[in-house]
Amino acid sequence: MPVIAKLKYLRIAPRKVRLVADLIRGKRIEEAQNILNFKVKKAALPLLKLLRSATANAKNNFQLDESNLYIAKILVDEGPKYKRWRARSRGRADEIQKKTSHVTVILDEIVKKPKKVKKVKKVKKAREVPPEEKPSVSYGAGKVEKPKLKPEIEIKRPKIERGIKRIFRRKAF
Repeated sequence: MPVIAKLKYLRIAPRKVRLVADLIRGKRIEEAQNILNFKVKKAALPLLKLLRSATANAKNNFQLDESNLYIAKILVDEGPKYKRWRARSRGRADEIQKKTSHVTVILDEIVKKPKKVKKVKKVKKAREVPPEEKPSVSYGAGKVEKPKLKPEIEIKRPKIERGIKRIFRRKAF
């Protein structure tokens, strides 16, 4: 059963959060927490808190085992942009966009599938050829018979008048 946890209005640009989110996508919970603990990026701490929140939801609300969970999906979407202005020369103003992110984590259980039983194919014994019928091959003075090939079909081409053809040729054969 999927467990969803969301973090909205994170004041870090989504592009920067995706760099950290890509590292933990598809990983087990313990492994993802270790990666986030040692990551130097600013987005690592909020993602770690979100991951801990999602595991607590799974444990308390759905009675799932923490060691049997993995990150099925992690989505980083763009939130609203805060617009600010900076004074520039000659009385102008430039817009500054302070970007925000919405992060969604979806956890799921690792389901161990039972191993498929392989079907055993019956092996047919090859028909054994009596020693008299086996072709004998000698590579010394004796001749080895080559397999006979089908003769190629000849393609008939229409005849072209030689006089006209030679006038327009650059090279005469």
